[in-house]
Amino acid sequence: MIISTKAGYYMWSGPYGEWGSRKYLIASLDQSLKRMGLDYVDIFYSHRPDPDTPIEETMGALDSIVRQGKALYVGISNYKKEQTKKAYKILKEFKTPFVIHQPSYSMFNRWIEEDGLKDYADEIGIGIIAFSPLAQGLLTNKYLNGIPEDSRMGKNAVSLKKSVLTQEKLDKISALNEIAARRGQTLAQLALIWVLRDNKITSALIGASRPEQIKENVAELEKPDLSKEELDAIEAILKNN
Repeated sequence: MIISTKAGYYMWSGPYGEWGSRKYLIASLDQSLKRMGLDYVDIFYSHRPDPDTPIEETMGALDSIVRQGKALYVGISNYKKEQTKKAYKILKEFKTPFVIHQPSYSMFNRWIEEDGLKDYADEIGIGIIAFSPLAQGLLTNKYLNGIPEDSRMGKNAVSLKKSVLTQEKLDKISALNEIAARRGQTLAQLALIWVLRDNKITSALIGASRPEQIKENVAELEKPDLSKEELDAIEAILKNN
């Protein structure tokens, strides 16, 4: 097992209850270790860049965490390319083992390509582990025949409003599902194999509420890689407006 945790979003009230100050990051990790009953984690992430804290302080906190033996390696999440460049430079000077970046990435969210982060991470030799590779469930069969009442969208969650599922988006989901069916895959499996289609993405984070979901998602590894024709067809669907 590789055990990781991260800090950056709201954890408790007060001026040091979120973001990226040294006090918050170290205190947050201490609390996480206590809850998990562990002495250290394998990877600790700064979950998002802090607009009000110098990046030198945030990266310095990550370095201290490693030197204190509370994490073996560090990573960052949600940092754009230019922010990643600054973080990498500082951590390299500290000789801190910075090994991975965790951005959102899916067929419907390709900002790391547009921003240049995907290529930059590959250039400097750090991994990328994509979160939300299934676009919060859009890239599954969940919404092909309407919006289930018990789904995240059915409950109109803040992170996935019903307004997201436009007819254009639904048409794309249906077209992608047809490609998946021709390959003998589910749409979720196709979405995962697409995210992992080149060596620039190290892994993908899959959220699961049932063991069956994990088994289904892992099964995509048994299928052949996407052909150029399939990749071109997917690209045409995604770019079709």
